[in-house]
Amino acid sequence: MKNKLDDATWIFVIVQDPGVNEQFFGLHDEKLKISYTPAFHNKNAALSCLIHLPTQRDKKYEVQAVMYGDLSRDASANNFLIFMLDEDGKILEKIFPGKPITPVH
Repeated sequence: MKNKLDDATWIFVIVQDPGVNEQFFGLHDEKLKISYTPAFHNKNAALSCLIHLPTQRDKKYEVQAVMYGDLSRDASANNFLIFMLDEDGKILEKIFPGKPITPVH
């Protein structure tokens, strides 16, 4: 893992409906029966990947910085995992909030 995450680390996420009923953008893998929030180490990676993600036409999306600790607590409370992705959508790390980070090899 090249970037160590702690509660005060700033990462980037996609926010759905910013400013109104905003929430972190999440995805569900029906085959694996898991829900996860895509997250990124930098804003450019998030912006590049956003165009490849399955979004809804009637929703607005915005890339925002968030502290890893805040995202982790929200993900844990809502039974979501966090997947750190690169600009192409490749999974770099699978994070199970409350457990050690699992690098992808």
